[in-house]
Amino acid sequence: FVDNFAGQWLELRNVRDHVADPDTFDDFDENVREAMRQEMELFLDSQLAADRRVTDLLDADYTFLNERLARHYGIPGIYGERFRRVTLASAHEARRGLLGKASLLTVTSYPNRTSPVLRGKWVLGNLLGAPPPPPPPNVPSLKDTDASGRVVSVRARLEEHRRNPVCATCHARMDPIGFALENFDATGRWRTVAEGGGRIDATGALADGSKFDGPGGLRQLLVGRQDQFVVTLTEKLLSYALGRRLDASDQPAVRKIVRDAAAGGYRWSALVSGIVKSVPFQMRRAES
Repeated sequence: FVDNFAGQWLELRNVRDHVADPDTFDDFDENVREAMRQEMELFLDSQLAADRRVTDLLDADYTFLNERLARHYGIPGIYGERFRRVTLASAHEARRGLLGKASLLTVTSYPNRTSPVLRGKWVLGNLLGAPPPPPPPNVPSLKDTDASGRVVSVRARLEEHRRNPVCATCHARMDPIGFALENFDATGRWRTVAEGGGRIDATGALADGSKFDGPGGLRQLLVGRQDQFVVTLTEKLLSYALGRRLDASDQPAVRKIVRDAAAGGYRWSALVSGIVKSVPFQMRRAES
C-alpha cells in the first residue's frame, strides 16, 4: 500500500526517473535519489503504523535520514547507510511534514531549476483538492534572461504571465504557493540565493487575502485548512481503492467517510475502515 499509494499520490515513482542537470547539481546521484524515495516511504509508513491523524502529514516534526540524505539536507550528526528516525530541531523545521521532503520537491521541479508553477499546482490538486485547469495552448516559454543578458529571477518571469489576463487567473492561485517553497532548490536542498543571484523572496498571498512567508507559513496555511485536506486525501484514497477516478455519484460516500472519521480525529484507521464499508467499495466496478 505504501509503495503504490505513495507512488501515485506523492509521485514517488517519478523520483527514479528524475534527471537533474549535472552542470547545476553535480552531486545529485543514484544514492541521494534512492534516499529521497526511502525517506518518504518510511515517513508515510510510520504514520500508518502509529495510526496517527492524517493531518499530521502536514506538520509532523520528524523524518527518516541516513548519512547521504542528512548531508543533502545539511543536518549534522547522522552517519552510515542505515535510516533512522530523526526529530527535526528548530533549525531544520522547514523539513516538517510532506512539503519538506526532497522527493516531492524534486519531482515538482525542472532538471535545472525550480518551478513555482509545478509546485503550486501540485499543492492545489493533491493537498487542497482545487486543481487549476490545463493551460491554454501555445503559451510562450519564459525567458531566462532580459534584453541585456542578465538572468531574470523566476518570480520576475512569472510576473509576465500574470500580466496576461488569460494566464493570470490560474497563476494567481499557483504561483504564490510555489514561491513559498523557493528556499528549496530543484533537488530539495535549502538555499537563500536564487538562480539569478538575488536573495529569495518566499512571501506569497492568495486571492482571499491569506498571506504566508516560506515553507513554515505555507504549512500553517494548510494546517488551517485541514478540513479541505482531509476531504482531498479521502478522495485520493477512495480512488486508489476503487481503481478508478471518482465522479459526482461518489461524493456522498466521501462526505460520509469524512464525517464518520471526524469523531476520532481523522485517524488512518477510520478513513480506511470507512472506505471498506462504503457503497462504492462494496459495489466497486473497474473503470473501462
